[in-house]
This record gives sequence, structure tokens and C-alpha cells, in this order.
Amino acid sequence: MNFDRLRRQAQQIYTKRGGSAAAKADGQELKDIAGGRGSLADKAQAAAQALKDPGAPGEGAPGEGAPGEGAPGDPASPPPPPAPPSAGAR
Repeated sequence: MNFDRLRRQAQQIYTKRGGSAAAKADGQELKDIAGGRGSLADKAQAAAQALKDPGAPGEGAPGEGAPGEGAPGDPASPPPPPAPPSAGAR
């Protein structure tokens, strides 16, 4: 097996999906889905849909993202979560 080729392909996919910022946003989105309400099947569907759109919800075209999320600015959409405090602020 050619591990160098496999590493290059993984790096290309990682970069194409948005790099570390998108991976962090995807991880947070999956964490929110896992901790949310609904059946395991609903959570699995929402997670699969979330991974189809790299990065945080609302960064793609309007109407994309996890099921139940409207377009950004849509009155039916939940408000965005507050920004975490910065490490330098004490």
C-alpha cells in the first residue's frame, strides 16, 4: 500500500473542505447534533447531512446545513451561539 499517496489524497480532501477552521466547525456541529434532542436515527441523518456541507452551518448556499435549520437571517432560524471568550481576556 502506498501511504504517501494516501496521505496526499487525505491532505487534498482536508484542504478542499476548508482546512482546520472547517474541521473545527464540523466537529462543533456534530457535537451539537449528538447532544441535541431526537432519536438516534434522526441524529445520524442530521450528522450525515452536516458533513456533506463543510464548515459551520450557513456558510454554504442558503437552505443548506443540518435539517431544521433555515437560511441565515430567516426568522425561523435559531440565533447563532455566542462567541466563546478569548483566551487573553481575564
